[in-house]
Amino acid sequence: MNKREFYICDDKLFCLQDGRTEEVTEKDHPLIEEILGRIETYYPEAMKALNECYAKSSLNCTYYNFLRVRRFLKCNFGELDTKDHDDSDGVFNFEKIVCPLRGECKYENVICMPRFNSTLSDAELRVMKLYYQNESIDRIADNLYLSGNTVRNHIKASFRKLGIHSQAEFITYANRNHLFD
Repeated sequence: MNKREFYICDDKLFCLQDGRTEEVTEKDHPLIEEILGRIETYYPEAMKALNECYAKSSLNCTYYNFLRVRRFLKCNFGELDTKDHDDSDGVFNFEKIVCPLRGECKYENVICMPRFNSTLSDAELRVMKLYYQNESIDRIADNLYLSGNTVRNHIKASFRKLGIHSQAEFITYANRNHLFD
């Protein structure tokens, strides 16, 4: 995956990639389709909210797709800086942008800074949250009324689902994807 940076200038959305800067417009079908797919896969709550916001434009498919992608990118990437917004695994590295509606927008932490769909079960998430907090297997088992083997099985299953191999990798993954914010 190519490294890209999205940013806003004069209320227009731009993409910096391979040393070239281009405005993102509704004609950028491959980029728009790719980003929509990633939103749908990794941020389904954000996709639902975007669909709701722009439902009146849904008959004009090209424009509808552009509006949803533009809103998602504008709400999550603001300034031109040195941070790549695409990670090698296809997950976005969001910025917390300055927004005049922060604190009153009904889509705060839904469209902006959305929760990552980790594909972990609720039980796995409960275990991994304590594991993230550096609790021991025994303490996790005691806190959740589980056996140590069940806790270890949840950790192994989570690692397998997420393609990681250590607690340090999980902490990086959880931080990058705002898993427990």
